[in-house]
Amino acid sequence: MELLIIRHGQSQADLEERHEGRADFSLTELGKYQARLAAAFLYRKYPLEHVICSPLKRARESADIIAGPLQLQVHSDERLMERDNGKLAGMLRSEALERYPYPPEGRRPHEQIHGGESDIAFRARIEEFFSELCSSPPAHRVGIVAHGGSINMLFRAFLNLSLDVNIYLATGDTGIHFWHINSKYRQILFNNYLGHLQELP
Repeated sequence: MELLIIRHGQSQADLEERHEGRADFSLTELGKYQARLAAAFLYRKYPLEHVICSPLKRARESADIIAGPLQLQVHSDERLMERDNGKLAGMLRSEALERYPYPPEGRRPHEQIHGGESDIAFRARIEEFFSELCSSPPAHRVGIVAHGGSINMLFRAFLNLSLDVNIYLATGDTGIHFWHINSKYRQILFNNYLGHLQELP
């Protein structure tokens, strides 16, 4: 199975410097254009056969644009949603830093984020999604449109990394990762490809 994992385009919260998480912001006009460029690149180089996305607007709107040229139905899965960040959702980053500063000692995997989701809970739902996907692949080449946090958890699941590993996979707006899975091994072809955005003015 080939996996093309794509982060959503720029959202309104990105412009306003707000935490997103479960806050449901739409794409900006630039975000929609980024998604169209990603769609054109994937159509030319890696035509998808099946598309799954988070139901949050910024991911769903991106997925609809990406699936459009191929006339594919988009399948939504709540397990791909961004981390539930509780009280931080929709809050200005400057305000959150003042009201809810990150603990100097960090957070333990079982600790929730201000009424939201712990690392354990977040990883568990992503692991469930990934295990189900690998057990019953819906197609040979699958597109997954999600969020920076959920893509990071997918990366950890893909590499069988431990829960507390200190690794972060950077993903820009409409950044594309290409991973391959077969019965013998798992392979990363590339991560965070952004070449399609070179057409931006």
